[in-house]
Amino acid sequence: MSNEHDLVVIGGGPGGYIAALRAAQLGMNAAVIEKEPKLGGTCLRVGCIPSKAMLESSYLYHETQNNLAVHGVKVSGVTLDLAAMLARKDKVVTTLAAGIDGLLKKAKITRYLGTGRIDGVGKVVVENGKEMTPLTAKNIIIATGSKVANLPGVKPDGDRVGTSTEALSYSEVPKHIVVIGGGYIGLEMSSVWRRLGSKVTVLEFLDRILPGIDEEVAKEAHKIFQKQGFEFRLGTKVLEAKSEKKQAVVRFEGGDPITCDRVLLAVGRAPNTEGVGLDSIGLQLDERGRIPIDDHFRTAVPGVYAIGDVVRGPMLAHKAEEEGAACADAIAGKYCHVNYDVIPAVVYTHPEIAAVGKLEDQLQKEGIAYNKGKFPFMANGRARTLNDTEGFVKILADAKTDRILGVHIIGPRAGDLIAEAAAAMEFGASSEDIFRTCHSHPTLSEALKEAALAVHKRTLSI
Repeated sequence: MSNEHDLVVIGGGPGGYIAALRAAQLGMNAAVIEKEPKLGGTCLRVGCIPSKAMLESSYLYHETQNNLAVHGVKVSGVTLDLAAMLARKDKVVTTLAAGIDGLLKKAKITRYLGTGRIDGVGKVVVENGKEMTPLTAKNIIIATGSKVANLPGVKPDGDRVGTSTEALSYSEVPKHIVVIGGGYIGLEMSSVWRRLGSKVTVLEFLDRILPGIDEEVAKEAHKIFQKQGFEFRLGTKVLEAKSEKKQAVVRFEGGDPITCDRVLLAVGRAPNTEGVGLDSIGLQLDERGRIPIDDHFRTAVPGVYAIGDVVRGPMLAHKAEEEGAACADAIAGKYCHVNYDVIPAVVYTHPEIAAVGKLEDQLQKEGIAYNKGKFPFMANGRARTLNDTEGFVKILADAKTDRILGVHIIGPRAGDLIAEAAAAMEFGASSEDIFRTCHSHPTLSEALKEAALAVHKRTLSI
């Protein structure tokens, strides 16, 4: 096996393996270095995929227990088999990881198992604990992703105090779990264990949950989650969390300590650049620990590129995928572009929350005149048939041109609905373009059409 490659990608996550696959399509001899046996990165192994599997399973369990009678389905004696639920989650991960491995083999991409480290311009070393394999590369892409952000006073021990990784595999349902952080990771994992019977207390430093999400949507989510049994303590500064006598204790300003069964640290993620060998090529990080790049993903060192969570922009798997493909195109001398204004984001709670484009408060701060259209799911026929009517769709459109500036959804299957909005915005659509497009009836997507009509104060359904 030759150790010389046109492209070496350090990191086998969504950005890394997509970059390698696109490079292979373009005729490059590509290689991927990944330290974990399973490809797919944090997203597939201990992030996006397993959490969604657990969210789906826990939702079905909760619905079967509580909400099927309204459909005329009477169920008794419902029990939880947590081991089976966890096994299903693991099988989903294993199957998808094997699929990625198969794609790389089919594309004749060399896979190295170990940790990749740059060792000078055009040189990479793979270390696996047994041996070191030197590689030479015309081009290198750093796609090492992110790691859990730290919080002073809170040190995960892998047992009582842990991260989302541990929260995906608790061997039993905690009686009480304290979640530090009211962002999407904390709320998704809170949803899983709340549905399975845990008491959930969320401690958030800010005066609101879901930072980065439209404020009106976040307020609606707060009310809904409280109805689901979440306890929120906002404006709370956590000082310490540690294990004590087979339990955990959380201390924070302005209140008595909380004793609980588990603590989940979920205050965000940080770029994972440690040990990549940036010093060997004189590459400096920015003030937030990210690798600076230009619009073509080039670093300050010729032949070295970076994508995904280690560079600017939202830490989202699909953003990394877009960058991976575009970066490979750039290396091949082709046109490359990622439109960062239309990268959607989804929170997979119930109801789901999804957004693309500008927040309403952003438009206000920037002095951009806009019109707003809002439509509730309670007035949507399909939502009624699903017995899932919480939430709304909100469209923000430029006051002069009617061009869509942002779309924010909280409601059933919002994560799927946002794709229409993203596609429309990618093509510079107006809200009128949305409502003049015929939508199937009855569907949830009609709520998007009605919100577009509301922008022009001509909603038909209410």
